Amino acid sequence: MDLSDLTIFRAVVREGGITRAAEHLNRVQSNVTTRIRQLEEDLQVPLFIREGKRLHLAPAGKILLGYADRLLALAEEAQSAIRDPHPRGVFRLGSMESTAAVRLPALLSEYGARYPKVQLELRTGTPTELSTSLLNGELDAALVAEPVAEARFESLPAFVEKTIIVTGADFPDINLDDGVPKTMLVFENGCPHRRLLEAWYASRGDMPERIVELTSYHAMLGCVIAGMGAALLPESVLCTFPEAKRLVRHPLPEGMNRLKTFLIWRKDATSPNVEALADIIAKDPQNSLAEAS
Repeated sequence: MDLSDLTIFRAVVREGGITRAAEHLNRVQSNVTTRIRQLEEDLQVPLFIREGKRLHLAPAGKILLGYADRLLALAEEAQSAIRDPHPRGVFRLGSMESTAAVRLPALLSEYGARYPKVQLELRTGTPTELSTSLLNGELDAALVAEPVAEARFESLPAFVEKTIIVTGADFPDINLDDGVPKTMLVFENGCPHRRLLEAWYASRGDMPERIVELTSYHAMLGCVIAGMGAALLPESVLCTFPEAKRLVRHPLPEGMNRLKTFLIWRKDATSPNVEALADIIAKDPQNSLAEAS
C-alpha cells in the first residue's frame, strides 16, 4: 500500500465508482480496477461491496477511508513544508554554554518574534560534540568557536569574544613569573577556553599542578572567588554573574585575547531555518564581529 493506492481508493469512493474515478484521475478504467483489487489483496479484506456495477464501501473500506484522508493530507502538508521557502517546523540549534548564556537570549528572542512557526530546540556542548551532532543529523546548526572544519561545514562569523583570565581578589598578580596559578578551573576536554588557558600556561613554560573540571560558568566563578584557582573565559560572561565585582580580571597577550564564534551547518543540509538565523546574525550589529573589533 502506497500513497498512489490511497489516492485511487479515495477517488473511487468520492466519485461513486470506477468509471468516474478513472476520468477524474485521467486513467483507464482497467488500471483503476486492477489497483483496487491489488489493494484488497494486500490488505486481505474486501474494501467494497459489489452489486453489479455499483460499489458500496465495506466496513473495512470505511475504516481505511479515514486513514487515507489523514495520510494524504499529511503527505500534502509535507510537500508544502518542503517547498515552502519560509522558516517553519523544528529548528535544532547547538551552542557552547557561554554563547547560550550571553549571546543567545536576545538573538533567539528576535528569531522567535520574526518566525513564530519555528519551534526552537537548544542543546549545549563543546565544539567537538556539536560538530559531531551536526554530522550525525542530530542538529541543524551550531554556534562553535574556531577552528571550523571547512571541508565539512558552511560557516558564518558570528561573534568575537574577548577572553580574559580571572582570579579571586586575594590571588597573586599572575602577570608576574611567580604568580602562575597552580590550579585550573575548566570545562571538559574540547572546551575552546580550556584550550586557550592551556596554551597560556605553555607560553609561560609552566603547567598546572591541579585541574578541576566544572559544568557551569557560575560554578567556576564561585570557585574562583573562593581562591581555588584561575579560569579563562569570555569577558562577556561576567555580566551575567552577580558577584563579578569580587573577581580580578587579567588581560591575555595578543593572539590569545580574542576567540571567534561561528554559526556552522552541514554543507549538504542548509534550510530556511538556518538561513534565517544566518541573516539575523549577519545584519544585526549587536550580533556581529563588528561589536568586538
